[in-house]
Amino acid sequence: MPQTQVSCPRCRQPIPATIEQLFDVTADPESKKRLLGRVSNYARCPYCKFDGPLSTPIVYHDNDKELLLTYFPAELGMSVNDQEKMIGPMISQAMNRLPQEKRKAYLLRPQSFFTFQTMIEKILEKDGISKEVLDENQKQLALIQRLIQTSTSSVRVDMIKQEASIINERFFALFERFAQSAIASGQEQAAQSLGTLQQELLDNTEYGKQVAEQIGEMDAAAKTLQDLGGQLTREKLIDLLIEAPSEARVNSLVSLTRNGLDQSFFQIFTQRIEAATDEQKPKLLALQAKIVEIARSIDKAFEAQAKQAEQFIEALIAEPDIPKAAAENIEAFQNEVVIQVLEQLLRDAHEKKEEDRLAKLQLVLTILQQASTPPEVEFINAMVDIANDAVALEQFLDANEQHHTNEVNAMVVQLIQQVEQSGKTDEQTLEIQKRLQLVYGTIIGRSMKKNAA
Repeated sequence: MPQTQVSCPRCRQPIPATIEQLFDVTADPESKKRLLGRVSNYARCPYCKFDGPLSTPIVYHDNDKELLLTYFPAELGMSVNDQEKMIGPMISQAMNRLPQEKRKAYLLRPQSFFTFQTMIEKILEKDGISKEVLDENQKQLALIQRLIQTSTSSVRVDMIKQEASIINERFFALFERFAQSAIASGQEQAAQSLGTLQQELLDNTEYGKQVAEQIGEMDAAAKTLQDLGGQLTREKLIDLLIEAPSEARVNSLVSLTRNGLDQSFFQIFTQRIEAATDEQKPKLLALQAKIVEIARSIDKAFEAQAKQAEQFIEALIAEPDIPKAAAENIEAFQNEVVIQVLEQLLRDAHEKKEEDRLAKLQLVLTILQQASTPPEVEFINAMVDIANDAVALEQFLDANEQHHTNEVNAMVVQLIQQVEQSGKTDEQTLEIQKRLQLVYGTIIGRSMKKNAA
């Protein structure tokens, strides 16, 4: 969501904040995370250190759970008629996004809340979260705020150890939302401090150590697969799984290679079991069952995400102004699943020759591509296109000197490394590699000339 300038509720200094009033989970599943994670309608003032919610009217809509909730801060002091005039259009917007068959009776009876907290409790109650969990969540939130406000590392570590019992998966998820909020609002110093605090949490709690181990295992698994490159076969993958030093490594390998765990993979694995000794078979059978369990869990999670993503895209293309709606919800496209679903819907529409639907989906994809391509990437792509013409490349750099930054140079180096590490030797990849090296040689040469001058 775009940020705007607001006045700090305490010192009145102008500060950046993300203001959002309609949280339509049916159209934008990510909006729920922004609300619960205090990414939207929340202020952190660098001047007076105010850290708290902003007084903003809210409409929350979730068609699957039949929730239409409204919250209007009493401190705004507006009459009921004025409140209805402000909230009414947002309710209409959420309703108009729904197809006729999904417009149910709950839409005619929005539930009003006088406090922000009671509205949040209602949302979480529908998710099946108990009162005990809600109480723990409040304690976790209070602990995070105390840790952020404590500047001495040793004091923070003592607090972490004392409150270790509530530092669990939900705590880290809540903490991650705080970090995302700081990054999104451009608070670099706050983001760095949160990074330091995160490391202290990882080092000084049992759950944190488990998370650190999982991260280490994922990195180790990724490196092993990367080293094999194009030489990775189903047989070698089975060897890696059998030789995995821990269950966490098995989990990581399965997560990274899920698309390769097909029928042929399991046939080869079964043959390996049949050829094994009586002593080896129980271990291999247990490993095979574990792989199936992990794969099913991954598939189930993806299916749930894909369903939400499809609902979001369908609501988007039903909007009368698709470019405006897509631009307003561009952050939701940062989810890789949304992009995969969009591409599949495009293929389906093309096969079925649904021209109108195809045009709408293509429009969404074009807007996404334009918004998600960083200017540095566009600049590098332009250089790669003309890399074989040394004169044209020099002229392009002369004409666009202001866009040639250290970030561009670093990205060129990263791209060269990525291509080299891919292990691909097809003609297209080799051509890209050659062009990137020509670009790199040119920008390094220009840099050396500048330094010499």
